[in-house]
Amino acid sequence: MQLMHGDGFVMDLMWLMMKPSELGPYFLAAAVMWVAMMIAMMIPAVLPMTLVYRQIERDGFRAGTLETLSFASGYLLAWCAFAVVVAGLQWWLHANGLLHGMMLAAGATLAGGILIAAGLYQFTPLKEACLARCRSPLGFFLEHWQPGAGGALRMGARHGWFCIGCCWMLMLLMFTGGAMSVATMALLTAFIVGERLLPAGPWVTRMPGLVLCGVGVFLLSS
Repeated sequence: MQLMHGDGFVMDLMWLMMKPSELGPYFLAAAVMWVAMMIAMMIPAVLPMTLVYRQIERDGFRAGTLETLSFASGYLLAWCAFAVVVAGLQWWLHANGLLHGMMLAAGATLAGGILIAAGLYQFTPLKEACLARCRSPLGFFLEHWQPGAGGALRMGARHGWFCIGCCWMLMLLMFTGGAMSVATMALLTAFIVGERLLPAGPWVTRMPGLVLCGVGVFLLSS
């Protein structure tokens, strides 16, 4: 996005998000941007879960293409709902002068606070409980199994909400690097996928939490 010039749909969205005084167009543009980002970021996270679902055969039911797509769609729909909420938060922050520049990045004080909050969240029981469900596809399906395309859609949405419970604070880190920063989006995607695929252990969540808190304290004190 930083390198784009001229006209086009993406550039139109960016210009609309430079005018927080115009709530309707701004919110629509921000919602479209956040929905696109959430889909791009969370497809790698849901892919392993979807592949496991595709291979499960239970109670005489084996997931077909329709059920597999329904599961992935339910998951992404949950994240799209989250994206709309964050779009509203972005407008509020921007309208109150807390986001700056073309990348819509938070100042040092707000960025430091977000980093510390995200770091502390890594230590909470809610984070651990949600992450445990994201790490264990087979356990999730044994607990929440529902057959058919409708059941797959509901399971996907439920898994999406567990994933949101695990990652919502991490997503707010987008404001520290810039809401339209592709580099920040790529780093967060890699971290979120790594949390799910790396061997379980407190170091996976707590060490990054300490790093986030440390960077946040540094920004607040500098």
